[in-house]
Amino acid sequence: MPFTGSAVPAVDTERRLVARSRRGDPAAFRGLFEQHSPAVWRFLRDLLRDEAAADEATQETFVRAHARLGALRDDTRFVSWLLGIARHVYLESRRGQATHLDVASEENEPLLEAMRPSPTPETWLLDRELEGLLSEALGEVREERRAALLLRIDHGLAYEDIAQVMGWSLPKVKNEIHRARLQLRERLAGHVGTGGRP
Repeated sequence: MPFTGSAVPAVDTERRLVARSRRGDPAAFRGLFEQHSPAVWRFLRDLLRDEAAADEATQETFVRAHARLGALRDDTRFVSWLLGIARHVYLESRRGQATHLDVASEENEPLLEAMRPSPTPETWLLDRELEGLLSEALGEVREERRAALLLRIDHGLAYEDIAQVMGWSLPKVKNEIHRARLQLRERLAGHVGTGGRP
């Protein structure tokens, strides 16, 4: 989640930064970059499956966001607007070149940090194995469906915001996320308990 503490002050601060950025304040835009670039990078890394490509795509996302700040209609939806730009950057990069999906890469960071309840070597090895299985399972989910699921579980966006990012109707968002969860659950069924949820 990009925000900590009370959501209202964070939204107010963000709105002020957006307003100052529109007036040409480079420090304000740098503040937006520092606050949101980790989430944008993580979203792009999970889609592109390549950290170097995610670095470039994150930079491109913020270049475009800076140029298009005037097009942002609702300052309270800056995060979903920004992730929508990131998604377009990703789609363009996919059209421009064939991206190799290296689902077993050792460079992949944990997808679910909460899966590390203790630092014992046995737990660490089991968690690394489960992370690899989850990464591989995510790689098998259709790209757009995977993007919607990541926006929900990794970035905590509301269904309405995901609809804005993806350009889908609300029912389609709910349906695609449900199908993605079912696909992951089915793929991981032999590796996690029956009560576990991806």
